[in-house]
Amino acid sequence: MASKLILGDAPLTLEDVRTVADGGQIVEQGVQAQQAISASFDFLLRSISAGERIYGVTTGLGANVDTTVLYARDGRHDEELLQAIQRRIPLARAVGVGQQATRTQVRAIMLARLAGLAQGASGISLPVADTLLTFLNQGIHPRVPLIGSIGEADLAPLAHVGRALVGDGEVEYQGRILPASTVLNRLNLTLAPLRGKDGLALVSSNAASVGLGALLLLDIARLLNVHSGAVVLSLEAFRANITPLTPRAAQMRPAPQQAETAAYLLTLLEGSQLLQPDGARALQDPLSFRCVAPVLACVCHYYLLARAAVELELNSADDNPGLLAEPGLVLANANFDATHLALALESLGMALARHAACTGERIMKMMSPAASGLPRFLTRHAGQTGFATLQKTVSALVSDIAHHAQPLSPLAIPVADRVEDYASQAMGVISKTTRLLESLRYLVAIELLVAAQALDLQDAPQPGHYAKALHGRVRALVAPLDEDRSSADDIAVLASEIMQPAWLAGTAPLLETA
Repeated sequence: MASKLILGDAPLTLEDVRTVADGGQIVEQGVQAQQAISASFDFLLRSISAGERIYGVTTGLGANVDTTVLYARDGRHDEELLQAIQRRIPLARAVGVGQQATRTQVRAIMLARLAGLAQGASGISLPVADTLLTFLNQGIHPRVPLIGSIGEADLAPLAHVGRALVGDGEVEYQGRILPASTVLNRLNLTLAPLRGKDGLALVSSNAASVGLGALLLLDIARLLNVHSGAVVLSLEAFRANITPLTPRAAQMRPAPQQAETAAYLLTLLEGSQLLQPDGARALQDPLSFRCVAPVLACVCHYYLLARAAVELELNSADDNPGLLAEPGLVLANANFDATHLALALESLGMALARHAACTGERIMKMMSPAASGLPRFLTRHAGQTGFATLQKTVSALVSDIAHHAQPLSPLAIPVADRVEDYASQAMGVISKTTRLLESLRYLVAIELLVAAQALDLQDAPQPGHYAKALHGRVRALVAPLDEDRSSADDIAVLASEIMQPAWLAGTAPLLETA
């Protein structure tokens, strides 16, 4: 890992966001980024002095675009009025409510905005961009409520970042919640005044959706890497027929990611009895086993599309208006619209829900003597419950995942005197997909728990090298179910451990996350 992340020198990745969000890197503006920011700001001031109408600078915002708030006289502009206008922008838009973003989430949001500013189209002044950078590097984290954006620029959450940059509101610093002014005085930091378009540049972006989306996708990738292992453990425990994973199946129908996914699962089955001609228990398995590769391939496909959408945003300018110094354009645009990002995440959520439905059925089938040939509810003892009541938890989790995978309505209440009459709802999509992932994490933990128990009950099992090691990892945390006991603690410990980086140490991942 590099000791510093230099903005503007190379494209930003999801992994860069995670590393900075976790506090692992200092961030700097590269020379190219500094020059681009300065050129855009200088062009802005020249445009103001020339009397050009500039949205949010010489005019009001939203429905007030028809209101002139500043104009140049004799080639000069009123610096005091410029500052007053821009200071009011974040203060008036800091209207967020609900759950506060975590420290990690706030850092991801701040980095995403800095990455956008580095593109040199925002018109922000370099001192204000540097102030945001200082907050990030010194661990000054504005308090950011997560409800308030409708996905046409994340005005509310970013305004809560912006208000801290004028010394207003609260911040988290070294584990304590303090007034921003208190922390600034303690560190002897002098804030740069907001000038030109600074206030609007801080808030007019989808950086909250992009930063949070980057963290969410990496969490999804990590869980999918774990889940692919849980799937293999289930295949072993069920003695499934793995001919659908063979390369010729994918050659018959080369659906996106199917060949790669099937090949990956086969590598995890190396050394397994299932690879032998008589290894499978049945000729045709239930579809939740037989369709593992095509369904998981769909998840991988939509994950990659969502990743591309987020990384496009990380390396683009979504400012309106754009201040383009080289062609000399004040460009009104709609780059703040995050529909493509919202739809990519919606598609991924729906794919995850289908994957979860198969997972729930695999768990049920392993508990069924008719399907698996194993003792009912995976207990050897007649009259004991075994995992019977765990089926209710599985059913509840699958339903919850399906609920949070439902697309948000494209209809929204128009705002700004009905000027803003459409909304991508990107933040809402990220919120519900995050909730979906939480339930999926518990479902994956349960599949590991049940598959390990099913493998214990197999007569003379001969799992592959990976499944044997994975079974041992589960058993190091959770004892086999012999006498009836609560499974809640077992599920909780597995659900926590599987999201730790060490869980996948030494295993090639299905989805790269670094």
